[in-house]
Amino acid sequence: MKKVITLWLSILFITSSTNAQQSNSSETSNSPYHTSVVKDGAIIVGGIGLTYLGTVLIKNKNDLTPTQLASKTRDKIPFFDRGNAGYYSAKADDDSYIPFQASFVMPVLMGLINKNERQKFGQLMVLYTETMAITGTVFTMATGNVYRSRPYVYNTSLDASFRREKDSQRAFFAGHTAATAAATFFMAKAFADFNPDSKAKPYVWAFAAAVPAVVGYLRYKAGMHFLSDNLLGYAVGAGAGILVPQLHKVKGMRNVTISPAVGIGSKGLAMTYRL
Repeated sequence: MKKVITLWLSILFITSSTNAQQSNSSETSNSPYHTSVVKDGAIIVGGIGLTYLGTVLIKNKNDLTPTQLASKTRDKIPFFDRGNAGYYSAKADDDSYIPFQASFVMPVLMGLINKNERQKFGQLMVLYTETMAITGTVFTMATGNVYRSRPYVYNTSLDASFRREKDSQRAFFAGHTAATAAATFFMAKAFADFNPDSKAKPYVWAFAAAVPAVVGYLRYKAGMHFLSDNLLGYAVGAGAGILVPQLHKVKGMRNVTISPAVGIGSKGLAMTYRL
């Protein structure tokens, strides 16, 4: 998952960088957004850098010890997350990658197919890259710093060595669900902003909401994430997919500054609103 996000961000960054200057300098009234090469470039680079740092933290996680594994009992799980404790399905895990990976292409295809978006395709890809960079930062930093066992760890019929692997400590939160929601909600938000009078908007929004829900269900069924992990991932992704375009709407970003923030014991992105 983390390798997919990093690779995709890199590809998007290269693509959007080649169009960023053109998108910024040629903005006209037919675009609902305003972008800045300096500001948005800094956010994208910072987001990719923090995402990479998060992947390093994830890679450096430790396996569970036998004693820690023995202490993993269902009664210690919050009651609202006990529904799939012990679930494991390799097929559901594999199936979740189909809509997950397909979602990354959806904003690109929509941007090429829709005439209004196609005229500002470079600018759109800058915003899409920024959306995924922010989502990747939040996901990898959270997963890299929080140890939470996946639901399948509570399945005593599975091999103990498999349950102890460091990858089993990545339940919080659902990265597949978050990344999918970020991509599909960005697609829907951009479509709505570029086509405010389109009768297709309700269907695009419904599709955008359904795809990450399917991914979340499959991750739940696979025993990779608890209900709360999927709900949080959905909220993070959908929030990024909607807020990044919204904050870039013409005049919308005039008083808003987003920048990488690194302090003692904390790393992430900071947003400042100037009154």
